[in-house]
Amino acid sequence: MTMGYCVKDKEKVEIKDAKSITMKNGKPATAGVCPKCGTKVFRIGG
Repeated sequence: MTMGYCVKDKEKVEIKDAKSITMKNGKPATAGVCPKCGTKVFRIGG
């Protein structure tokens, strides 16, 4: 269960379709979609 902050809903939500990515600076992150509104959700860290 990966949690992230949805800016549109202004609350922490579980990231749907979460996938691990690497940012330009080489740090790990997780990107996905908010299950409520469909907005992109992003979380920095492994």
